[in-house]
Amino acid sequence: MNNSAPAVVGASLNAERLKQYHDFIMSRQRPIELQDPANPGLLDRGWTAAAREINALLDGHAGIRGIHGPFIDLPVGASDLRIRGVVIDRLKDGLEFGAEIGATHMVIHSPTRYLGTNPYEPPRSVLGLTDEFGSVRATVEAILPRAEELGCTIVIENLYDRNPYRLLAMVESFESEYVRLSLDTGHAFIASRLGGASPDHWVRLAGPLLHHLHLQDTDGDADRHWPPGIGQMNWYALFKAIDELDHQPRLIIETFDDPVQGADWLIRQGYVE
Repeated sequence: MNNSAPAVVGASLNAERLKQYHDFIMSRQRPIELQDPANPGLLDRGWTAAAREINALLDGHAGIRGIHGPFIDLPVGASDLRIRGVVIDRLKDGLEFGAEIGATHMVIHSPTRYLGTNPYEPPRSVLGLTDEFGSVRATVEAILPRAEELGCTIVIENLYDRNPYRLLAMVESFESEYVRLSLDTGHAFIASRLGGASPDHWVRLAGPLLHHLHLQDTDGDADRHWPPGIGQMNWYALFKAIDELDHQPRLIIETFDDPVQGADWLIRQGYVE
């Protein structure tokens, strides 16, 4: 094993849920990922007040901080230049929010429609559009200088991608240490039921490009975001693959339910602290 000790697991929460799980985060200086910038409308409602509230809640917190960037109705692979401009502006807003709370990563979503394996989606070139990487590159490259300036890594999260090689090629094409992969375990598990790679296979293929994981469980029928230990995920295989890495990616529980339940289960298995 290259990782000698289990990592401290954190959670993805908005400000309201942070109040509920404050003691959990502060008890071990756990990583925290704030979901607030992904809330439609927040970035137009004086978000600096929300950032100040979060900083007050995290007074004394010395752990890793990150954010989930804006994504609702914001396709990162937009070809339409006007829509792309809106997406870029929103992602820039997300970075500024992150800067206010000391975030060192921002999650953005994979351009699933074009990087997945939907057999009914014709190649974009057939439609007279740019190549499948071109629009994503244009969007991310527009925000990358500010991300680098802030020391905030952009982590691109798999959604319904079944083919890891295509998304990893996208991540690697930026040739920047500030663009890396985020692996959502539930998304990968659902995709594996449709013939895609298993979550542990994603880890091994990503290797040094893997910066961040969203840990969630599911039965494979829907994107459940259950606490780890509830569904059918093979957690032993996942953490065996993580242990073989030469670095420790960030581990963030992302659930609709109680994240402490999932953390406690993972701790009992010896996978995390």
